[in-house]
Amino acid sequence: MGKVAFVFSGQGAQHVGMAQDFYQNVPSVKALFDAAEVNRPGTLAQMFEGDGTALKATQNTQPCLYLTDLAAAMALMENDIQPEGLAGFSLGEIPALALGGAYTKEDGFVIAQKRGAAMAKAGEGQDVSMMACVKLPIEKIEELCKPYDKVFPVNYNSPVQLVVSGDKTQLEALGADVKANKGRGLMLNVSGAFHSPYMTPAVEPFGKDLEGFDIQLPQIPVYANYTAAPYEGDPKSLMLEQINHPVQWVKLIRRMAEDGFDTFVECGVGNTLQKLISQILPDAKVLRVEDMDTLNAALSELKA
Repeated sequence: MGKVAFVFSGQGAQHVGMAQDFYQNVPSVKALFDAAEVNRPGTLAQMFEGDGTALKATQNTQPCLYLTDLAAAMALMENDIQPEGLAGFSLGEIPALALGGAYTKEDGFVIAQKRGAAMAKAGEGQDVSMMACVKLPIEKIEELCKPYDKVFPVNYNSPVQLVVSGDKTQLEALGADVKANKGRGLMLNVSGAFHSPYMTPAVEPFGKDLEGFDIQLPQIPVYANYTAAPYEGDPKSLMLEQINHPVQWVKLIRRMAEDGFDTFVECGVGNTLQKLISQILPDAKVLRVEDMDTLNAALSELKA
């Protein structure tokens, strides 16, 4: 077996009850979550109670998902599984940096709050959304986007899946074009046109927020969405560039494979990254951890 990487989920699969299994069974997770609740009262209720409406709002999703992603990784590490590299999809890069040692886990929770608030504000009053285009090569989807001035390719998920952000009316028209070319466009349930120029208004306020934190280059390599390479130089600039630029997930995962990673464990919610990495690297071992059952299954595989 080559090197093991932890990869952290982004927004989209969050649900009520996420990470509750870890909160009840892993003392270090409970301590982190309880501290987060003191910092931001109501966080645990958003995660564990209700119908999930509050959890859909970006300003709530991001800090809650931050905790969920870290919980899975902490449970793995308490069972002697240590990552040699880290990456996170969009918001997932924030817990990746925390686990890598760029800042404390507690500071990371506040950073996730600030990021979510800035991105939510940037999305206010805009009739925008995101759409996943599947079953067509990335190059074809890029070509179909060119006639539209308010639609932007943003999440390069797999060789046959590209998410685009932008104006809802233009997205609907693009969806028809995708269908005409025997692809499929799936509208996402999100409140903003993330990773596109529509998010540029979030960059300056988030940058001011980051000035209040001591952020170092991580001790464990963290591969950046923006560059598809390990963090280097000023980490704050990469954290800012990520907000209004595409997530280069295909290039990132291929770079990790070039660097010797052949085992990936998705930490967080669902199995989206597990599926995408399997499409990018069919020969890689790809596991997921989101509760005690999937933790035990992953541990059996990793320790074998």
